[in-house]
Amino acid sequence: MKSQNRAENHDILSQILLRNSEMKLEQGWISTARKVPSMHCNTRPESEVPSLLVIHNISLPPGEFGGPWIDRLFTGTLPADAHPFFADIAQLRVAAHCLIRRDGELVQYVSLDERAWHAGISQFGDRENCNDFSIGIELEGTDTLPYTDAQYVTLQQVTALLLQHYPLTADRIIGHSDIAPARKTDPGPAFDWVRYKQSIKQENS
Repeated sequence: MKSQNRAENHDILSQILLRNSEMKLEQGWISTARKVPSMHCNTRPESEVPSLLVIHNISLPPGEFGGPWIDRLFTGTLPADAHPFFADIAQLRVAAHCLIRRDGELVQYVSLDERAWHAGISQFGDRENCNDFSIGIELEGTDTLPYTDAQYVTLQQVTALLLQHYPLTADRIIGHSDIAPARKTDPGPAFDWVRYKQSIKQENS
């Protein structure tokens, strides 16, 4: 059974690699992403180019995966009465640029050229308002549950694409908790930063 599971996982990862092999950036949109445009964005400051990548996590309802609720939240159409948890968040105007689902699917809500509302009150170095100069990627998950191999593969490929187009370096790829430590804990201890950063080095070696 374990060998069968490994074979199935290998097949899934191979499909993801093939699906994303032609990944390109086209006017701020990633060509292989499922596009769900959000109005929760605005124009970046004049001449501002993204120079920070922020990794988040999200699950709706908390700890549950799949379903339409993340798309609905990020597009301002989340029904407050669909789940008790939604009553407190349905009115929020938030969106990341991208989401990576548990199966590795990439979803994009906001052009990378635009300022997505993902970071909130935040600071990196001596700069506040990280939304101005950052790209936000959500991983479907929680702080404590392991992320999937499929998510790491897609995240690696997206990161490699971003590194080709924007002035990003390893020390400017951080978690939401790094820029808002008093408010946020994601992507949490479950996220394997060593694995992720090593995959970036291998991609660019």
